[in-house]
Amino acid sequence: RGPGRGWVYPRAFVVICGSGCLPQMKQIVLIGDSIRMGYQETVRAELAGVADVWSPEVNGGHTVNVLLHLHAWVGHRKPQILHVNAGLHDIRTLWYGGRELLVPVDFYRRNVRTILTTARDVFGAAVAWALTTPVREENHHRAHARWNDFDRFECDVRTYNEAAREVCADLGVPVNDLHQVAAEAGLDRIQTDDGVHYLPEGSAMLGRAVAGFLRREFLGGNPKV
Repeated sequence: RGPGRGWVYPRAFVVICGSGCLPQMKQIVLIGDSIRMGYQETVRAELAGVADVWSPEVNGGHTVNVLLHLHAWVGHRKPQILHVNAGLHDIRTLWYGGRELLVPVDFYRRNVRTILTTARDVFGAAVAWALTTPVREENHHRAHARWNDFDRFECDVRTYNEAAREVCADLGVPVNDLHQVAAEAGLDRIQTDDGVHYLPEGSAMLGRAVAGFLRREFLGGNPKV
């Protein structure tokens, strides 16, 4: 195990120096909701031999939950790189048929800033923010009408993404536009019938996009090995 709790370094990727064994690969943490859970294995496979990718076993949920677990997921692990994808749970309505959202946009904006500045300035990670992926409203409304629990709207996705983009511009943090990646691929082709989650091929596509983004922004454009 390396100096960060939970890291395991393959023998092929360590070097011997005067102080012992040191990892050569970058350590990356992926945080996010079920969309991240769908693409994380593809990211890990795409960056095998280039970076050691870790993500929580649980759904990261909304930005408040990310803040609650930021010390455990990032502070204890001390990764070099953090990629965050959170928003779909923030824009949930409190009840089906209502328009009050779980995390209001001003709170979301503040949470995004706090997540990024804490991870970067306190925990020492290079940080990136992924924009929330699209909601196909007709499908999503129909699915949640059956359950009568909550709803989501694409207009809120766009509003919250713009808020996150503004924060990132102010902080000089790179933005991974997964919203555009998914939309350009054709949502009816890659999403499930609930209008939010992804078929295996859709998750794999998002994973390749995340891996490519991480290579370009943080790994010197290293190709897959």
